[in-house]
Amino acid sequence: MELKKQIAILGSTGSIGTQALKVIEEQPGRFEVYALTANHNADLLIAQARKFQPEVVVIANEAKYEYVKESLKDLPVKVFAGIHSIAETAEMEPVDIVLTAMVGYAGLLPTIHALKAGKTIALANKETLVVAGDLICELSARHKSAILPVDSEHSAVFQCLAGEISPVEKIILTASGGPFRGKDRKFLEKVTPTSALKHPNWEMGAKITIDSASLMNKGFEVIEAKWLFGVRPEQIEVVIHPQSLIHSMVQFEDGSIKAQIGLPDMKLPIQYAFGYPERIRNNYPRLDFCGCQPFTFEKPDTEVFRNLAFAYEAMIKGGNMPCILNAANEVVVAAFLQEKIGFLQMSDIIEKTMQTVSFIGKPVYEEYVTTDKEAREIALSFM
Repeated sequence: MELKKQIAILGSTGSIGTQALKVIEEQPGRFEVYALTANHNADLLIAQARKFQPEVVVIANEAKYEYVKESLKDLPVKVFAGIHSIAETAEMEPVDIVLTAMVGYAGLLPTIHALKAGKTIALANKETLVVAGDLICELSARHKSAILPVDSEHSAVFQCLAGEISPVEKIILTASGGPFRGKDRKFLEKVTPTSALKHPNWEMGAKITIDSASLMNKGFEVIEAKWLFGVRPEQIEVVIHPQSLIHSMVQFEDGSIKAQIGLPDMKLPIQYAFGYPERIRNNYPRLDFCGCQPFTFEKPDTEVFRNLAFAYEAMIKGGNMPCILNAANEVVVAAFLQEKIGFLQMSDIIEKTMQTVSFIGKPVYEEYVTTDKEAREIALSFM
């Protein structure tokens, strides 16, 4: 009998992490939870540990360590705390797959550790490639660590490329357009975090939902696609597809286009990454073409939603510019959610930060760390 794949879920209490646990629960003969990690949500982490009985549990917030440890003392589970413990968990010998589902820049260090340990990465933390794509791809090649995309769009491209040997002419990333599709700047001046958190098609965490509303999430996906699939910036196109049924497409040099289509359900790309190269039978709902809405497409409005244009600009400039973009974005999204700044101010502050922070053409890891710190401080100074 084939051994079960041992999976470490970094960010198990978030949207991707909880759905990954459902995938594992539905495929008990194939997958097993080796490690669970969370940032602050100690109660859900404890409940997950009691249900899935992992070998290792890590809470990043060290102030909650004693509480988690005491709550799990009747189980044979090792409990650790701190971001460095998460990074160490990612390189543990029994782990086969590391699902990086942490939010933001915090996912970079554990991913680096996992790559150096030769682990297969199921990548759901897009900021890792946005911030340090050059470094991550170099480590992946050097340590022969596979990176399997979990984002629905990149999983779609990955699936479209399966079995193909012909060069890619263009990658077409689809975007729902978010809750403010078609709105003008006057409307966006008055939007609240509550309205921005109402995504029309996907259930996601707060940060990624705001990024989707501002189109920064799509900008990050453009940068991520460059690194994952080895294409040039001009080979990546974004198309608004409000129905979110075509998850992305690939155009080949003969003009043919392949699309990956399905209902919007993150369990599908998670399962595909865990089971790759096999497709695993499941009982998820199927798409009924005769009952679904017509497919429509439109161009993104980068004059109203400027973040997408900033992402292309950062990708073309390269170096530490995408790192600056990401750090500034994390700061402004947090401020917007706390109602300290307006929706349109987020883009204004990102633009100023990109113009102000020191540019480095070929950064090493330590320079990414200092860039991230500097960009956050400068973004805060503009509020």
